[in-house]
Amino acid sequence: MNVFWFIPTHGDGRFLGTTTGGRPATFDYYSQIARAADTLGYEGVLLPTGRGCEDAWVTASGLAAVTQRLKFLVAVRPGLVSPTVSYRMATTFDRQTRGRILINIVTGGDTEELEGDGLFLPHDERYAQADEFLDIWGGLDRRETVDHDGKYLRVRGARDLFKPFQPHIPLYFGGSSPAAMKVAAKYVDFYLTWGEPPQQVAEKIALMRQAAAEAGRELRFGIRFHVIVRDTVADARRDAEKLVQHVTPEMAAAGQKLLAKFDSEGQKRILDLQRGGREGPWLRPDLWAGVGMVRGGAGTAMVGDGATVAALMQEYAALGIDTFILSGYPHLEEAYHFAEHVFPHLNLSRGPDADRLGEVVGNAIIPGAANSSR
Repeated sequence: MNVFWFIPTHGDGRFLGTTTGGRPATFDYYSQIARAADTLGYEGVLLPTGRGCEDAWVTASGLAAVTQRLKFLVAVRPGLVSPTVSYRMATTFDRQTRGRILINIVTGGDTEELEGDGLFLPHDERYAQADEFLDIWGGLDRRETVDHDGKYLRVRGARDLFKPFQPHIPLYFGGSSPAAMKVAAKYVDFYLTWGEPPQQVAEKIALMRQAAAEAGRELRFGIRFHVIVRDTVADARRDAEKLVQHVTPEMAAAGQKLLAKFDSEGQKRILDLQRGGREGPWLRPDLWAGVGMVRGGAGTAMVGDGATVAALMQEYAALGIDTFILSGYPHLEEAYHFAEHVFPHLNLSRGPDADRLGEVVGNAIIPGAANSSR
């Protein structure tokens, strides 16, 4: 089981939907989280992408210099950068960090933001473009000289002159539409889903396994969740409700309206979870959709004590999930909560310097907070 953490390059805090308890989005703070994740024994970290975030590549390059083992899952966005240039960036990072780069192919998102970046293709055409992008990328990864004359992309004599450190740089990809699944089945190594209930995840995995088999391939699977882990289940559920205590019904309605404008099938599925919970955002006692009231993308959280959350993770693992990409508010403290409460139940080892680093973090290097947090 591979467990990843998250670098909140859009800001962080103790509450959602308010600047109260917010923390500034600074490299110093990202470094604290990355060093904690590195020391605690997380496999790697995800860096988000989009105009509301610091650039993932620049941030990951800086964080690689202050960590030792941590891997960085960094976004490449077809249509916004060429496949040859992005492949060169990836292999450079790979060589200079001795294999600590992973690539997250991101095709969807906010259409207004994409247009602001110069990409005007409709949903399915973005995935058709991604297909051509990954065809070129794959040729470079096989050390071939690539000629490609497609509808969206054209290269002649494309090649990468420097061999990467890893024999193959792993590709991660998320997308719930038929167009996205078709591309994933052909090219990527890890298919990612946002944190839906186990039955829905099982259905998605079955579809992807069939599509990959038809393409003569096999896939591995990952899932993206928030986590709220405490000493007791009651404490965790209380802190889940506390996280959104500043979110008014009007704020939640405005947030849902904004997110409904996205043409992302995955975002639509998260919004459906918001509307379909029997107990409001509580989908089941250990699965909470409250984060998605005001946050786009991943909107669900695993909630409970260490044993409860570990059992839920094992339930997903039994379906075929082997990679968990997690986050929690605030990200520095929650990285510790999760490692201390859940790792022992999963036979995952904390890093050798975890206790020593905990003493340093405990001595008030956590930044205080008047700045905004998203």
